[in-house]
Amino acid sequence: MATGEIDEAALAVKFAVMRPFLDERGWRVYLGTEANMLGHGGIAAVARASGAAENTVAAGASQARAPQELAALPPGRSRRAGAGRPKAGKKQPRLEQELDGLLEEGRRGDPMSAVTWNILSLRDIARLMTLRGFPVGKDTVAGLMRAAGYSLQGMSRVKEGTRHEDRDLQFGNINAEIARAIEEGEPVISADGKKKEPLGEYYRDGRSWQPAGSPVKVLSHDFKDKDTVTACPYGIYDIAANRGFASVGTSHDTAAFAVNAIRRWWQAEGCLSYPHAARLLITCDAGGSNDWRHWLWKDELAVLAEETGLRIEVMHFPPGTSKWNKIEHRMFCHVTRTWRARPLMTADDAVAGIAATVTSQGLKCTAVRDDTVYPTGAEVSGERRKYLQNRVIERACFHGEWNYALLPAPRPAPPEPENEPGFTRPGRVPGRVLNHPALTGIPAEDLNTLASELEVRFEARLAQRNYLHRGGDRVNAFRTTAVHGGRRLGIIEHLLILQLRDYLHLPTTAVATLLGVDRATVSHAATIARELLAAARTTIPAAPPPQNPPRTPAGLLAYAAAAGIPLTIPENRYPMPEVFRTRQRRHTSDTPKGIK
Repeated sequence: MATGEIDEAALAVKFAVMRPFLDERGWRVYLGTEANMLGHGGIAAVARASGAAENTVAAGASQARAPQELAALPPGRSRRAGAGRPKAGKKQPRLEQELDGLLEEGRRGDPMSAVTWNILSLRDIARLMTLRGFPVGKDTVAGLMRAAGYSLQGMSRVKEGTRHEDRDLQFGNINAEIARAIEEGEPVISADGKKKEPLGEYYRDGRSWQPAGSPVKVLSHDFKDKDTVTACPYGIYDIAANRGFASVGTSHDTAAFAVNAIRRWWQAEGCLSYPHAARLLITCDAGGSNDWRHWLWKDELAVLAEETGLRIEVMHFPPGTSKWNKIEHRMFCHVTRTWRARPLMTADDAVAGIAATVTSQGLKCTAVRDDTVYPTGAEVSGERRKYLQNRVIERACFHGEWNYALLPAPRPAPPEPENEPGFTRPGRVPGRVLNHPALTGIPAEDLNTLASELEVRFEARLAQRNYLHRGGDRVNAFRTTAVHGGRRLGIIEHLLILQLRDYLHLPTTAVATLLGVDRATVSHAATIARELLAAARTTIPAAPPPQNPPRTPAGLLAYAAAAGIPLTIPENRYPMPEVFRTRQRRHTSDTPKGIK
């Protein structure tokens, strides 16, 4: 057939139909078969109609004339072994070694740690390899790196930081309590504060369907202006009912705001869903506005328990495990999806976005707006903390700092036996008994007045000593003092010890027996009392000591009975000596050493 008679348009249609059904070898042989049938000029005509190279068509024509060559190819191969251009690694034998050295230079991080990374891109690596005399492209570099075990990866947020030794035990404890409460029909909620969101034309991650060429336009930066209002969502997730609730505030994320969100959830939904509830179980994180160390959180919950009549049980997740809180992956993640790719212009937009959050698993959400101003820096007084600790908070045996309950009605106040006449604390003589002029040489009212004047200096000295001992400030502002025989020795006890030693010349062991403390504590307390008096530049105007002070325990009891003092000698691990040795007076500051 002459070349001019070839209908290349018909060939093009035929080739377009057949191309999807043939592999490389079949396509090549098919084109060669058509070229052989066309005769002279067929190779060029087939190449123009199919878009293939003339060399490919010629190779196919040759293989079609010699089908035994096709049969010699292994199954699945389109070409003979060794066909095509050699790989860069074979043309340049030292390419892989040079690439390893270059990657080592671009590695960052501690070589001994498990986390290292490379700061060079594929194009940077290809350029540097070319400068070193090994010309390669970025695709070749990518292939070599994959063969060496490299892959393109992002960062994985799976490390938890410090891992508490009782983490798993606390998880099991929380799961068991949740199952028990749900089985009994009691409300169980997961509470937490969501990430704060600036209100205005600020960028948000994600994509949404928009008309082509008309994206939502927002500010080019995320820096807040001085007038920018921040939305603070606090969420409550009802685990049994699969219901979400959020209170969106515009003030501060404080404990008062968090508890008020729980209060509004109970008033709007909780009391209706659980009309016969007697207790409320709250699972929450260990930090933030619901921090287990904050007394304001406990104080606000105590008020809520009193208002609702519910026994509020709180279980905190261990530090660093907030991602296990159910509200994170059952509610907040879906709220983030609802808010994606749209700016939150006002707090009402944030409320509407939360209220519109639903899932195929049945999650429904309710949201309210809280415009109350919650000031920061609020503290709970020491008296209130003592009241909560003694009468309202009930701590569990296992990690009572994480697991505790707030009672709706406070426990009865513990009796104060020291104020009752005739009471003697086991192992200690009451201070009101020892504070008698016959034992101290000074009227009780004067000694109490002196103690009040030295109270500030005494507490300041104690605070400084504790600060140096700890090496920093207290984590909890509520001080738990060291105790001796039931309570810490105050300034009045320090003055009593000093006067019992100086006025009656009682030995250290005798005073320790009366106060129920260690002998070293008596010596230390007397030294502190002297230093405080010297710093205040004052002295104790005591009466002259008795001419015949008591020298035995029996004599001390007779001496006290003669003065009308109801003194008894308590039992102590340091028994009072049978005979008191006469104590020599210490040298005063103005007496030269060696002169008696």
